[in-house]
Amino acid sequence: MLLDTASLYFRAYFGVPDSVRAPDGTPVNAVRGLLDFIDRLVKDHRPDHLVACMDADWRPHWRVELIPSYKAHRVAEERPAGPDEEEVPDTLSPQVPVIEAVLDALGIARVGVAGYEADDVIGTYTARAKGPVDIVTGDRDLYQLVDDARGVRVLYPVKGVGTLNLTDEATLREKYGVDGRGYADLALLRGDPSDGLPGVAGIGEKTAAKLLAEFGDLAGIRAAVDDSKAKLTPSQRKRLTEAGPYLDVAPKVVRVADDVPLPDVATALPHGPRDAAALDALAARWGLGGSLHRLLTTLTA
Repeated sequence: MLLDTASLYFRAYFGVPDSVRAPDGTPVNAVRGLLDFIDRLVKDHRPDHLVACMDADWRPHWRVELIPSYKAHRVAEERPAGPDEEEVPDTLSPQVPVIEAVLDALGIARVGVAGYEADDVIGTYTARAKGPVDIVTGDRDLYQLVDDARGVRVLYPVKGVGTLNLTDEATLREKYGVDGRGYADLALLRGDPSDGLPGVAGIGEKTAAKLLAEFGDLAGIRAAVDDSKAKLTPSQRKRLTEAGPYLDVAPKVVRVADDVPLPDVATALPHGPRDAAALDALAARWGLGGSLHRLLTTLTA
């Protein structure tokens, strides 16, 4: 089980009231919400391995070089050296180091790699996996990894993690008209304002799905643009031609990496805390109470 950790703690932050606070009054709603998420996921799915995948760089320079608008609207401060600062709620940022410390003390593998997003870490673990993989994320971008033949599916939270949409290839075909492999092409054609991806003007989700059904993939669509006999409307041919420079680079930006240099860490689901003393100190300092106790009980059961 691979957790898109930032996606889940953002969801926890907005789903748990900020009246959930540490003894000193500091909000810990994202911390406790994430612990409750993980507890429910482990109870319901009992993974053999669990990795909290992190954004070591939420806006990698190599993606921005290709498409400068990539996530640009979410930048709080540009930094010439190191990752740009992301715009996040004031009371969420201080909770992230607490989340990291708690995961480490629990012994839950936490993996982020410099220059890469959590999606890329997830993509690489998925590519290397020898068995089924559950990806837990509120980000549709990771639908591109869904693969029935390999047992790779996405668990997409609808309400907390009590209700999860299990996304397999049948789900994708029904909702989007593509399988996992085709989802990245669909996404780059239609664009995604939340990620600053312009897409191809005039080609929305339904048109993109029809083009992919007709021509197979992005390469097939681009070949059709140069084929006067291909079934493209004059408007589609014109727009796809004009979008050529974007389509040259978009696949590298939109498709998750599968070759990230992952660290050698133990990913087995822990059955007890790695550092009980540190965990006790964190529980007392941040008032983690029932959320941490429930997760510990689940892990040791």
